[in-house]
Amino acid sequence: MGNRASLLLREEEIAQIQQETGFTPNQIERLYSRFTALDRNDCGTLSRDDFLRIPELAINPLGERIVNAFFQGDEFTDRVNFRQFMQVLAHFRPVKKNKENKLNSRDEKLKFAFKLYDLDNDDLISKDELLAILHMMVGTNISEEQLTSIAERTILEADEDGDQMISFEEFCKALNRTDVEQKMSIRFLN
Repeated sequence: MGNRASLLLREEEIAQIQQETGFTPNQIERLYSRFTALDRNDCGTLSRDDFLRIPELAINPLGERIVNAFFQGDEFTDRVNFRQFMQVLAHFRPVKKNKENKLNSRDEKLKFAFKLYDLDNDDLISKDELLAILHMMVGTNISEEQLTSIAERTILEADEDGDQMISFEEFCKALNRTDVEQKMSIRFLN
């Protein structure tokens, strides 16, 4: 425990973050160490650029959308503190029996995924937004016609009210048989 991370996190802070997110104290300390390593300005917050230096995010086609998720909340900001960082990561905690936390519930995972697709934040996914995300994911590996066909078919199958958009409720119904809890989970070391 002699590292910088454990010296800067007080036990009360660890307990509070554990209560909010469901992470173990050891996981919190490890993630704090990673957070402080990314904080090159040593100011206790991370910028978008700090996140984009994470190799896994830099090469992920949806990396920028994932990074944006860290900066959406009650107030839009250009910096994220450790507590905000942990609240977003909590969405990716695996769900264990009797250990579900509000942030890693199926509903919260679906809300998070929906926001990745809702580029203009109007609480609807349009064909153009779906196409933009598909472009991010597959690049030039699929023709424009194929991508358009996929987007149109997805809208057709998910859109129940005929408005040519996918609402959050329609999004949830479309993913009803998908194991979102498993697919949106990252194993955090203990």
